[in-house]
This record gives sequence, C-alpha cells and structure tokens, in this order.
Amino acid sequence: MPTPPYTPVVRAGELIMTSGQIGIIDGSIVDGGIAAELEQVFDNLEAVLASEGATLDDVVKATVFILDMADYAVMNEHYVARFGDHRPARSAIAVHQLPLGAQIEIEAIAFVK
Repeated sequence: MPTPPYTPVVRAGELIMTSGQIGIIDGSIVDGGIAAELEQVFDNLEAVLASEGATLDDVVKATVFILDMADYAVMNEHYVARFGDHRPARSAIAVHQLPLGAQIEIEAIAFVK
C-alpha cells in the first residue's frame, strides 16, 4: 500500500483519479524486472480503482512514467494484455527516477456513473 503523505485514489463526482501506482507489494518493489513490476502495477491499479467501484474498463486516461524507453514495447505488451480492447487515452513519459527504485509507474483517471 501507499507510503504517506498522499491518497492513492480520489473520487470527484463521476471521476476517479488514482495516484501513480508502482510495482510494490508489502513495502518493496517486486523482483523480476520490468515485466514483474508491470504485473504488480496493474494489480495495484485495479485494487485502488475497485475501492471506488471502478475497473480498468472505466479508465479514460492513463499516464505512464517509464525509466527507460527501451522498455516501451514490454510496457505496451502488458498494457494491451490488461486493458484488452479498451483503449483509454494515454501519455508515456520518460523520467529520470521513480519512487523506491521503480522502473515504471502508471496513474489513471476513470469515469463511473
């Protein structure tokens, strides 16, 4: 779960905004590289969305923060596997560093009536 001082998910009417989710479980980044991190990122993203009654199908915008653009294709594979045919708008931004040494972070905005 998150480390303070932020809120993992906020609801504003029909919009649900998640804080960036990294591949963390029990306070540590999962072992296994970018692919393992991505699986955990999506598990964490699904969990925070579910806490507000939403799913990945409700996501209308995702922002991906990635340490190395050489991992872009791997990210796309996992992204498509988890979102299926649903294609929210997306930005992907290369960054210098992420919390706890993560290689990838994803935040989302969902719309739920």
